Amino acid sequence: MVILVLYRKLDNSWDDFFEKETKKLYYQKIEVFVEKEYESKTIYPPKEEIFNAFRLTPLDKIKVVILGQDPYHEKGQAHGLAFSTPEGNPIPRSLMNIFKEIRDEYQIALPNNGCLESWAKQGVFLLNTVLTVEEANANSHSKCGWQRFTDDVIIEINKQQQPIVFLLWGKQAQKKKELLNNPKHLVLETSHPSPFSARRGFMGCNHFKEANNFLEENSIDEIDWKIY
Repeated sequence: MVILVLYRKLDNSWDDFFEKETKKLYYQKIEVFVEKEYESKTIYPPKEEIFNAFRLTPLDKIKVVILGQDPYHEKGQAHGLAFSTPEGNPIPRSLMNIFKEIRDEYQIALPNNGCLESWAKQGVFLLNTVLTVEEANANSHSKCGWQRFTDDVIIEINKQQQPIVFLLWGKQAQKKKELLNNPKHLVLETSHPSPFSARRGFMGCNHFKEANNFLEENSIDEIDWKIY
């Protein structure tokens, strides 16, 4: 019998999904691999924060999905939410470009921290396609099975009947588009907010206003994108 070492009951609407998923062989292989990595290396985010996105944004409360790649791989930066970093850390460059786009769309000041928990609590599901990473070694866990897991997560979200906006930034996120076929949802695509690609479409994309317009049209409370 496999003893689950990563997932702990969330007491929200994700638990039925996890109940099914954690019984699958591929997921149990992730558990074995990742647990060994935590025992022998420095892995981010902290083990108890791997599923923060699921804890803070229940399945039935999702309004917007933002897909990242893998967690930040430097000390203290990752805490289980795509693009987000705890208060007290410098704002990563990709996230700063996200904030600049919001500033330009809404004419608001840039925030002084990069913690996106307030978004998550409003219904913005901040999902990395890979949920763990070795320190100073980007994409080091990209082939351990997390991609299969996050495919299944996207498939589960796609089934939901409440209208949801999917923001797919960059090629890695856009690979998930083939999993999205529910006409109730809105899919918006552009380049990644990384400094290397933000000028290829992300800057000026107007995605944050478009997302809120869609929510408003469907009588759903808008997202307050401001970080306080």
